[in-house]
Amino acid sequence: MTRPKTFDRNLIVIGAGAAGLVSAYIAAAVKARVTLVESGAMGGDCLNTGCVPSKALIHCARVASQVRSAARFGVRVGSSDIDFPAVMAHVRAAIDKIAPHDSVERYRGLGVEVLQGRARLLDPWTVEIALAGGGVQRLSARAIVLATGAEPLVPPLPGLERVAYTTSETLWQQLSDLERVPSRLLILGGGAIGCELSQALARLGSRVTLVEKAPRLLPAEDDDVAAAVSESLCADGVEVLTGCEALEFTAGAGAGTGGSARLRCGSGDREVGFDLLLLALGRRPRVRGLGLEELGLLDSGQFEIDAFLRTRYPHILAAGDLAGPFQFTHMASHQAWYATVNGLFGDLKKFRVDYSLVPRAVFVDPQVASVGLSERRAAGEGIDVEVTRYDIGELDRAIVDGSARGFVKVLTAPGKDRILGVSIVADNSAELIAEFILAMKYRLGLNKMLNTIHIYPSMAEANKYAAGNWKRAHAPALVLRWLERFHRWRRR
Repeated sequence: MTRPKTFDRNLIVIGAGAAGLVSAYIAAAVKARVTLVESGAMGGDCLNTGCVPSKALIHCARVASQVRSAARFGVRVGSSDIDFPAVMAHVRAAIDKIAPHDSVERYRGLGVEVLQGRARLLDPWTVEIALAGGGVQRLSARAIVLATGAEPLVPPLPGLERVAYTTSETLWQQLSDLERVPSRLLILGGGAIGCELSQALARLGSRVTLVEKAPRLLPAEDDDVAAAVSESLCADGVEVLTGCEALEFTAGAGAGTGGSARLRCGSGDREVGFDLLLLALGRRPRVRGLGLEELGLLDSGQFEIDAFLRTRYPHILAAGDLAGPFQFTHMASHQAWYATVNGLFGDLKKFRVDYSLVPRAVFVDPQVASVGLSERRAAGEGIDVEVTRYDIGELDRAIVDGSARGFVKVLTAPGKDRILGVSIVADNSAELIAEFILAMKYRLGLNKMLNTIHIYPSMAEANKYAAGNWKRAHAPALVLRWLERFHRWRRR
């Protein structure tokens, strides 16, 4: 393999999901000659089969739930029947409305060459593209960013091949073909995807069973957060089976047909019948067909990168779900900056990716959002922390909105107001936590948050009241005793 003396492009980006789009955008902004290659739909998983359709469906489900509970606010409405084709029409309309942001036309207008086709590395500098319209094009580049994303994990469960199943990628087309919500839905996996879709589809009328092998849902979160989510799902009619291993599927007529497919689980004495099976067991990097194995970029099938997102060839980098370790759209965008800058300028100055503040959210109702250290991780790593809580049930805005549930939990260094981690269970917690993320990034402690005016009545006051609880627990006892004597003397 001989390095070319000259290059056709400064940068080639493979994959037009969140990481690839941001990488191409940045490269074009700094006037590099960049080509973006995508074999499927622009926007990747997030736009087409992930964040956008799932949140659109979740919104429809929440509206349905609000209609059913409207009477407690003195509002009496008629039937709350679900027009499922209309629900799915809203999902498709949301995708169509956002799609122009990620379109070929927009990126070409930004100065990015966009090629639709399947890319493969021939050597460390040369990419061969089998164009969607026919023909093959070869381009060399000084740097290459791999942003091919991830794909749903389909494990070799006994009998799985005998039943029809769907994943987070194929679910949306299958739902679009249905006249009504699946009658009996079985979801394997109690992570974010499993929790979100189980609640949403239960609210839309499915009888949902959620099976999770681990002792509880959401293994990345603390026990109290997972318990709050489990309680919410059960309140919406989801049957939650934790500590329950999927053992074997028995043949049935298959998904979506009202057939007799069943799962034997637990200790073997539990059976769950279903019409539709959704596998939500995680995602694995999409590495097949890229030529990575031939270049030695896969170690026993695993894709390896360093702290600068570089592979064994420093000019070949990765970002997004392919790179890991966090499979979030906002992390893909974050990594894209590092991959692009290190690819274009790494021989002059390179930057190590900052993973110190990676927020995450689970869009159940009420939402869950977390950032930084958790109690579980602190205990596992032997880190001493103080825990301060504020009960959302005491918040005026939550009370008047009828959403007085959840909590704000803040972890701080012992005796100090420095914020180490936060977990919030509340309506719109994905927005509420932004204040804590900003405070942590710029080392603003709880005292600064307490001294900041928050609008009344608002959900954001919960953050300030959590800071107030910390302050009361750390009131200077000696100073207060002195002040008590001072005021007594002033009354004489």
